[in-house]
Amino acid sequence: MKRRQFIKTFAGLTALTVVPRHVLGNGFVAPSDQLTKGVIGVGNMGRGHFGYAGTRLTAICDVDTNRLDAALIQAGGNVKTYHNYRDLIEDPNVDIVHIATPPHWHGIMAAEAAKAGKDIWCEKPMTRTIGEGKKVMEYVRQNGNIFRLNTWFRFADTFYGMDTTVAKIKKLVDSGMLGWPLKVTISKHTGFNWKFFWVGKEQLEEQPVPKELDYDMWLGPAPYKPYNQHRTHNTFRGYWDYDGGGLGDMGQHYIDPVQYLLGKDDTSPVLVEIDAPQQHSDAVGTWRKIEYTYDDGCKIILYGEDHGSPDDAYIEGPGGKVYPGFRCDIPDWERKLAQFPEPVPQQTDFVECVRTRKKFVLNEQNGFRSSTIVNMGVIALRLGRSLRFDPQKLEFIGDDAANRLLDELMRSPWKI
Repeated sequence: MKRRQFIKTFAGLTALTVVPRHVLGNGFVAPSDQLTKGVIGVGNMGRGHFGYAGTRLTAICDVDTNRLDAALIQAGGNVKTYHNYRDLIEDPNVDIVHIATPPHWHGIMAAEAAKAGKDIWCEKPMTRTIGEGKKVMEYVRQNGNIFRLNTWFRFADTFYGMDTTVAKIKKLVDSGMLGWPLKVTISKHTGFNWKFFWVGKEQLEEQPVPKELDYDMWLGPAPYKPYNQHRTHNTFRGYWDYDGGGLGDMGQHYIDPVQYLLGKDDTSPVLVEIDAPQQHSDAVGTWRKIEYTYDDGCKIILYGEDHGSPDDAYIEGPGGKVYPGFRCDIPDWERKLAQFPEPVPQQTDFVECVRTRKKFVLNEQNGFRSSTIVNMGVIALRLGRSLRFDPQKLEFIGDDAANRLLDELMRSPWKI
């Protein structure tokens, strides 16, 4: 039986079984019952997640043997190694599948891990296309998996230039003192960096494929293009086939907390407008401005390098403004804010969510919506025009070319 079917069938039987205590969800985990995980993709990001608390690494996977060998040494040698990600997903000694590959693999791997009954920790962006995100949501819902997207600023850590956690900003927004609708500006002036070094090269010469790399498997569902080292590993983000440059890399880090602040976890903007140079068909370029508008008038404005103004507020409404450093121009705002309730507590411990089967705070549903905002911008950039979007149908209005990019064809035999 699949692991999830096993849990549903036997979770209530505490005697005469060998069900691990973490599966029974009683909150106690002995060392022998520690949750296990396997990491797919052991570059810098994957290796950085070998040791998060409450789990034990049991398997690693990569299509580059040099990376796999180095990761095995870092892991202490006592883990299984795989070349094919499916073997890791099917490993009965893996509870959690951690996906740390380039984004063009996220959808396929998350869907297959969900079907195999595994819980999932996925790096951002959640998926490279909106259509892939829809399918991941469907499989997670059907199979009852616990899903976590790996951006954490909606619930932990200082939020870039604001010098405070998002919870305090959320409390101010929810108080209503700023008024409505709100405009959020994300630029270097409000403390953010779009990493425009993630751009591609327009003329790539074909190079011999290194013997340690299975390039065909690295490409997977992406269109076949001759190998050049700049397409892979540390610079893949500069190509539309695999990611979306600085927007794809940092978008969910910056935008997901805004979605939470504005209470937009169940919807999407209805309009995306761009100001950018014409983009290359293969290599990601830069942009000057991307502006999103919701149906109630709220806006998210992204400014590229050397754009925006030093006078920009991070959040601006008819009742007041909030500047970097969490400074507000409403008189006596801190005393007034103290009278309002704190934001609703969130489930922020992924391992505990796996044990108790409670949905993690940033999951396949709200993560899909913030990923959709990123992908709306990517599609508008690739086409070089502004687009209208239907948040319910999850499609663009009156633009066939944009809708063809919602769920791009995968290279045979790959599919979700």
